[in-house]
Amino acid sequence: MNYTSMHEDQQFLETVVKALVDKPEAVRVSRTVDEMGVLLTLDVHAEDMGKIIGRSGNTAKAVRTLLRVVGMKHDARVNLKINEPEGGRLHNQNSSGDRSMGNDNSGTPADLDNSGNGSSDSLDNAIGDLKI
Repeated sequence: MNYTSMHEDQQFLETVVKALVDKPEAVRVSRTVDEMGVLLTLDVHAEDMGKIIGRSGNTAKAVRTLLRVVGMKHDARVNLKINEPEGGRLHNQNSSGDRSMGNDNSGTPADLDNSGNGSSDSLDNAIGDLKI
């Protein structure tokens, strides 16, 4: 997998996220590559977290799907981790660091891996729709 020299995925993520948020100057994307694939880590301003995650996590899921398509173009698995910013909802709720996740799903979609849950079928459909 000679994907380390290409940063198309990182540029794509940065472009999409900066278009969604109110404070694009606060967007930071870091990229690491290991035996598991590419990991993009996203940091945004605390006020923009809701825009990135979206209702029921739909925006985050869509961005992850698009990143997987970009990665498949280069035979690489691309994963996205969205960091909880300082002063974010979970930091304010549980200052002790104990993150008990209730039924309100606050922040949980950002931490979900994009594997499983039958998402490969929907990914195949999305790729088919793109006709790439």
